[in-house]
Amino acid sequence: MEEVKKNKMETTPMHKLIWKMGLPLIISLVLQSVYNIVDTAFVINMGEDGIAGNLALTYAFPIQLLIIAVGVGTGVGVNALLSKKLGEKDETGATKTVGNGIFLAVCIYVVFLIFGIFGCNWFISMQAGDNAQAAEMGTNYLKICCILSFGAIGFTVYERFLQSTGRTLFSTISQVSGAITNIILDYVFIYPCNMGVEGAAWATVAGQMVSLVASMLFHYLTNKELKNSIKALKPSWTVIKGIYKIGISAAIMQGLLSVMMLGMTKILGTVKDSETAQLLQGSFGIYFKIMQFALFAAFGVSNAIISILSFNYGMKSKPRVKDCIKFGILDSVIVVTVITILFEGLAIVLAKLFGMASGESGGAIEEVVTMAIRISSIGYIFMAFSVAVQGVLQAFRYALFPLLISLLRLCALVLPVAYLFTLSNDPVNLVWWTFPIIEFATAAASALILWYACKKKVRPMEEVQA
Repeated sequence: MEEVKKNKMETTPMHKLIWKMGLPLIISLVLQSVYNIVDTAFVINMGEDGIAGNLALTYAFPIQLLIIAVGVGTGVGVNALLSKKLGEKDETGATKTVGNGIFLAVCIYVVFLIFGIFGCNWFISMQAGDNAQAAEMGTNYLKICCILSFGAIGFTVYERFLQSTGRTLFSTISQVSGAITNIILDYVFIYPCNMGVEGAAWATVAGQMVSLVASMLFHYLTNKELKNSIKALKPSWTVIKGIYKIGISAAIMQGLLSVMMLGMTKILGTVKDSETAQLLQGSFGIYFKIMQFALFAAFGVSNAIISILSFNYGMKSKPRVKDCIKFGILDSVIVVTVITILFEGLAIVLAKLFGMASGESGGAIEEVVTMAIRISSIGYIFMAFSVAVQGVLQAFRYALFPLLISLLRLCALVLPVAYLFTLSNDPVNLVWWTFPIIEFATAAASALILWYACKKKVRPMEEVQA
């Protein structure tokens, strides 16, 4: 009887378990990037307002990233703590973790609701300058995404409940259902209904709500290992502290994507020729969303590493801990290598999605985006290694090391190098070399940090087992 109750993370061979849990997570997170890619493709091709609409989405995107960052960071903390409690057979601790995860999701939503009502106009105007059309479009788009952000935030927590018990297929189904909803409604709202950029926003939040409802149903109907209690919703500062011991660094790491996006948009806006500046800003907004396809694939493997390694580290199973690190990093690199090859071969096709109906400006954006994809994707393999290492470090409950890697990748190195390239005589071509240069440097630093972490966390496990 006892054998039947064993979690599959305790018994499944590691090389199979990484793929079994990681592949649905990869699909789920990659589909998350589809929201933004589909929105942008439909908006930029909606006619004479397409170029301004693309700029509007670019200006709004840092806050969208921040919403996801705080939700995902909280979810990562919930996932790590929940997997640890399950590994330790602590049912009471697991129940409190579930309840406090829901409580935190509600608190996060209230913060972004307030920002949506009062802060959107200021944030968009700060970037748009004298481009009144893009400013108005961006403000309207961002207000809808913030005021109705409960779908995005709630889903990031409920999907972690499913992931912590190995039910990653259900989280993927939830994500797929939301993505399909978003794609269908994007077309309906933007074209037949003629709702423009606001239609893209309504399609996005509708898809997020569908994903939330589906994940809630799967959790309450199938997640029998986890107990649900109204009393567990009462905030426990011990549990919240445990969640954010890992979650805060994950939230900041994800949030640095928002900082990098905002920083790059402002830096590209300093190019002397205003037309070139807007071309670079619009092209970067498109490239960044395409790049997330590879980044989120790496995050999928990293999230699987966090769940599996947290569980087996809680069990003090040294052989499985070592296998998880080895196969997790290897699989992450394999997945992103495949994506890199596809991007290099399909760069023109991907770029054409954003230049079909925007006239001469669309043709210029298509050319720059093609170049951006081909140059920047050279660094994706190094990025995959760094992101996998971050997953290992989070599972070991390190807070500062994963944050340091993100700071190097997304702020401390990338923004100064990008700024130097914008000062050159050919910023349109040179600025994209920023990304492979920084990814290589960050991967080297990640390798050193991983060696130190394994020395401190894995090697002493022999003494415990003895």
